Amino acid sequence: MKLAFTTLGCPEWDLPTIAERAVAYGYDGVDFRGYLGRIPLPELPEFTENAEASAALFREAGLAVPGMSSSANVAGNPETALAEIRAYAPLCRAFGAPFLRVFGGGDFAEEDRPAARESAIRTLRQAVPIAEEYDLTIILETHDRWLTGAVLRPIMEAVDSPRVAILWDLHHPYRLAGESPEDTWAAVGPWVRYTHVKDSRPDPAPDHGYSLCLVGTGDIPLAQMLTVLRAGGYDGWLTLEWEKKWHPEIEEPEVAFPAYVEYIRGLL
Repeated sequence: MKLAFTTLGCPEWDLPTIAERAVAYGYDGVDFRGYLGRIPLPELPEFTENAEASAALFREAGLAVPGMSSSANVAGNPETALAEIRAYAPLCRAFGAPFLRVFGGGDFAEEDRPAARESAIRTLRQAVPIAEEYDLTIILETHDRWLTGAVLRPIMEAVDSPRVAILWDLHHPYRLAGESPEDTWAAVGPWVRYTHVKDSRPDPAPDHGYSLCLVGTGDIPLAQMLTVLRAGGYDGWLTLEWEKKWHPEIEEPEVAFPAYVEYIRGLL
């Protein structure tokens, strides 16, 4: 398996610093989720008119760009979600990124979940031609109202396209929904093409009930999760999602990024 980090974890680093430190810390790639504190990459010249030079910086460093992480919510407004997917697709091509992350999203009451699910299915089906044009796989994350494999499996079955898959955020189904790694894999294993890795400890103070911590120091069963992935034949990316952008109080990337490589390489 290969290691990457998302740029959510280093919101103050410029492109040369990102590439230099990724190599120094022993990473294989970088997933772009914002740059220098700004999230929408299609608004930034480094990823549009200057994309060729930016991408070359990572190629020359021997780093892959496995993914771009959009904010598109496929269960929300379809036109907005598809417009964002269309905006990110050329960036993925320029950087050679095979995966484009989307969210389920959607602000709905639980009784309206069936309608939200149908909206997500329609939007993902409409996104398939974009993915085909740009040779992408659109990956729907286990996130927000769409946490578990049990919830996502009907969407994958209905969309039924190799261009639409699952990003298994190893943290969320376990921490927020109590779904075991084995149950997540049993539900959506055939569609898992990418992962996010983070760790946390239970904490009643924050609204969400946990505090993020350095990978390997919390109680997320990461060794068990890697065993499940290996047994299922997964050999893709293990991408650290260090949420420094959203949680400035957590450790600096200079601490968290090398610690992740040391811990995960030890498990592998």
